Amino acid sequence: MFQSEERKVGERGQVTIPKELREKLDIHGGDEVIIHEEDGKITIEKPVSRDELAEGYRQYAESSEALAEEMADVSREADQYHDDAPDW
Repeated sequence: MFQSEERKVGERGQVTIPKELREKLDIHGGDEVIIHEEDGKITIEKPVSRDELAEGYRQYAESSEALAEEMADVSREADQYHDDAPDW
């Protein structure tokens, strides 16, 4: 985990992101970042790339498909036991 450290703001409002954080977050010179304020704090984020977004959707679709298959299996199993239920 990165330890916080103080940085000076330059005349033009520039602040250097510490090397350890740039390496950890894979941020390089020329990369775009998102800067926003929330609850009096400034947050700098690396935007999600199209490839990362597509991968996230792919993983979600796979997990949804696996869940649907599991639910179908459970439903078939329940149908088998339903036939064994007593007629009260």
